[in-house]
Amino acid sequence: MEQIYLDHAATTPMDRQVIDAMLPVYNEVFGNPSSVHSFGRKARQLLDEARRTMAKSIHANEKEITFTSGGTEADNLALIGTALANQHKGKHIITTTQEHHATLHTVEHLEKQGFDVTYLPVYENGKIAVNDLKEALTDETIIVSIMYVNNETGIIQPIEEIGQLLKEHQAYFHSDAVQAYGLLDIDVKDMGIDMLTVSSHKINGPKGIGFLYAAEDITINAQQFGGEQERKRRPGTENVVGAVGFQKAVELAMENKEERRNLYLNYKNLFLTELEENDISFEINGDHESALASIVNISFPGANVESLLTNFDLSGVAASSGSACTAGSVEPSHVLTAMFGENNECTTNSIRFSFGLFNTTENVEAAARRVAKIVKRLTS
Repeated sequence: MEQIYLDHAATTPMDRQVIDAMLPVYNEVFGNPSSVHSFGRKARQLLDEARRTMAKSIHANEKEITFTSGGTEADNLALIGTALANQHKGKHIITTTQEHHATLHTVEHLEKQGFDVTYLPVYENGKIAVNDLKEALTDETIIVSIMYVNNETGIIQPIEEIGQLLKEHQAYFHSDAVQAYGLLDIDVKDMGIDMLTVSSHKINGPKGIGFLYAAEDITINAQQFGGEQERKRRPGTENVVGAVGFQKAVELAMENKEERRNLYLNYKNLFLTELEENDISFEINGDHESALASIVNISFPGANVESLLTNFDLSGVAASSGSACTAGSVEPSHVLTAMFGENNECTTNSIRFSFGLFNTTENVEAAARRVAKIVKRLTS
């Protein structure tokens, strides 16, 4: 039985070309990028090239890119580092009820440090309302953190409108773009984004590396202490081999962005069509027209998340009940709870399917047939 992976929003397989780009670095480049001798200079050259690629991909300056261990560290650095460095301007932060836990748990930590946090509501379409943000802003607001694309529903947020609104305000605009990056066009300068979080393993790159874009004029307190790497924002010897792999993944993502978008959208539509043709009762959570090409979150009335996921796995289909960071938990999805309310049945009967490079037309259709068979059995 073929194992079929429909959980690309959790993590992606590494592209073979990424692995090939990393192997020579493992074999030949071991110098510390901070060393002045030839071994160090070679490592520094590779790191600088990777940084330039990251910056170009979002229309930023290379000095504005800080390499991190991934999206979680980048979110922490953006929020805690900026809040502590700018608290003299105010101690008010605005975010949403549907953020990734890397953001939610970070702002909860800041609340314990005396910061005031406003959590904007999310509506049934999966989006926040820009008017709610406008009303929540005060003279004390120093950070607004709103994810670009929700990791559970795939719904794209009104990022450009938010950027325009905040251009005349002191608050820094941070967006967790972990799901958006590589599939959506991002121009941080044009869109008014001050800080942006990206993770390599969501775009077929290696795990353990990501970056934080932060505009040059932003003061950020380092959250770790040691050397003066990464312009004093993130000490520690840089992950050169990871940066080279990440660079290759970014180059491939940028070159093939439109092709991948169309491919993943085609997979999603094939999957949904197959469910419909098998007479499966389901609802798509959030505004389907505002969703990322690669993600769909589906409610199966009368079913249960735990039973669904267990049976999907036994049939060789990998999917998710939402964020991979809460995998194994049978708690209702905090994202769907924010959208529909605590007692809505879709908070405990919804599955996220996410498509990517590991898929083919054939295995997507096969997965849908297996899913349909299981849903029929569990809800009959």
